[in-house]
Amino acid sequence: MFFKQAEFDIRCEWSEQGIINLAPTSDVLIVVDVLSFSTCVEIANNNGAIIFPYQWKNRSALDYALSINAQLASHERIANGYSLSPSSLVNIPANTRLVLPSPNGASLTLAVQQQAQVLTGCLRNCEAVANFAQQHGKRISVIPAGEKWNDGSLRIAVEDMIGAGAILNYLQGRFSSEAKAALAVFQSTKDALITSLESCISGKELIARGFAQDVKLSAAYNVSECVPIFNQNAYTKVTNSIS
Repeated sequence: MFFKQAEFDIRCEWSEQGIINLAPTSDVLIVVDVLSFSTCVEIANNNGAIIFPYQWKNRSALDYALSINAQLASHERIANGYSLSPSSLVNIPANTRLVLPSPNGASLTLAVQQQAQVLTGCLRNCEAVANFAQQHGKRISVIPAGEKWNDGSLRIAVEDMIGAGAILNYLQGRFSSEAKAALAVFQSTKDALITSLESCISGKELIARGFAQDVKLSAAYNVSECVPIFNQNAYTKVTNSIS
């Protein structure tokens, strides 16, 4: 029971264990994967595309895409064609059906198994996602995805903690200590979001690989009212006016 943060309205915990422990007692669960999945989904959904998260980066992803009459995003982050590069999705047409393989954000989305309403949020849509979540449940859990070390263990990703904190900043209720910690990280970086993302490990890696624009797109703050909501195996947008 100690790990479930069940006595609090607003909770926060990392990655798969966060899903396992918090989802069963949550009304709304928000997956946060700032430098790839969540920002990709927000951009694509905001254009009217339909995103099908998929866990595995192998042949089964193509089979799945064919089975639902969808395109398949590249397994690798690339500039040409759809991929986990937010830049690749800026001009995706409305009604495009796209399978987006992701070992982090997609895997966490699929792990919830409809125990709670699932959203995905990032810096771009943090207020809209928080407002929608608050309208649809009292018990809200924010799940920063993190990254993986080479041995498969969780790497705490500061960009995801910042993104989680940005959403928590607009939520009301009794906060767990873990949620307060993520909120404090956001509040300490909110005046320098681009610099913070560019200087973190994941940001530096992307810049070195030629994806600096992805970092800039991911650091954009409250530029979107798009709320990606997961239903029937896909993320689609629900618009939510920011007051």
